[in-house]
Formats: sequence, structure tokens, C-alpha cells
Amino acid sequence: MIILGIDPGIATTGYGVLRKEGQQLAALAFGVITTSPREPPPQRLETIYDSVGRLMDLHAPGVLVTERIFFAKNETTAFGVGRAIGVVLLAAAQRGIPWVEYTPPEVKMAVVGYGNADKKQVQYMITRLLNLPEPPKPDDAADALAVAVCHAHSAPLAMLGRTP
Repeated sequence: MIILGIDPGIATTGYGVLRKEGQQLAALAFGVITTSPREPPPQRLETIYDSVGRLMDLHAPGVLVTERIFFAKNETTAFGVGRAIGVVLLAAAQRGIPWVEYTPPEVKMAVVGYGNADKKQVQYMITRLLNLPEPPKPDDAADALAVAVCHAHSAPLAMLGRTP
């Protein structure tokens, strides 16, 4: 199974592509898609849409996974993330790729074994679980890999009753 994890954002969208065979996990690709604040929002969203679409076409994931985002204070950030996830979901829908989301504590529990783990603990475990030479940088890429690992561990339950 190929899993595409996305950590959406209007300025930086992290991605992580994992292959799961049996109990083995391998990182096929990870990194970030960046947009310039000097660009108008429609062009920034087009960049995210096009880049994520290319990732989907290249790796043919069986599922798209994201972290459920909660914002209490920064309305501007919330709107940007909402717009970014919208174009990511559109790219997935056009390709018939199902989408699953997890809460931050679910991701941390699946990766670290503790729902209140901090970013350093998550990065350490991602590095170990995927046999990476160093922690993924920037944080957005590590977060995308983390949600993909979460799905790899939770997939049988998460996919029950889901259709593209």
C-alpha cells in the first residue's frame, strides 16, 4: 500500500510518501511545497494543487491522509490551511483517492505511544521507524510522514466503510 501524508499550509505544505508491505515501512519521498507570500492566493493554491497532483500521479497512493486541524486563535492561518486542504482534497477526488484524517493525539499515539508527545519525540520516532539517516526537515515534512505512519498502523480500522 502506498500512503500519501500531507501537512497542509498556504506557505508550506509538507508531504510524505510511504510504502507499507506487511509490517515494513519505507519512505519513498518527503519534502515540502512552498509558495511565495508575494503571490496572490489563487496562484499559491494552484501551485499546491499542481504539485500534489504530480505527487499523486507519480506515486499512485491508495490513500491520502492528513491531520485534523484545530485552530483557536489565528484565523488567518486557519483560512490558509483550509484553502490548502481544499485543493489537496480536490486533487485526490479527481483521482479517486480516498481521504482519511486523524487527530493530533491519534498521530502522536501511533508514532510515539503517547498522545501528548512533543515534536522532537515525533521526529525521533519517525527517524527510527523509517530508518532515516537524520530527522526529516523541515517540520512540515516530518509531520506529513508522521500522519502517514499513523495510517499505516491504523489502516485496517480507518478504511472500514470508506469509498473513494
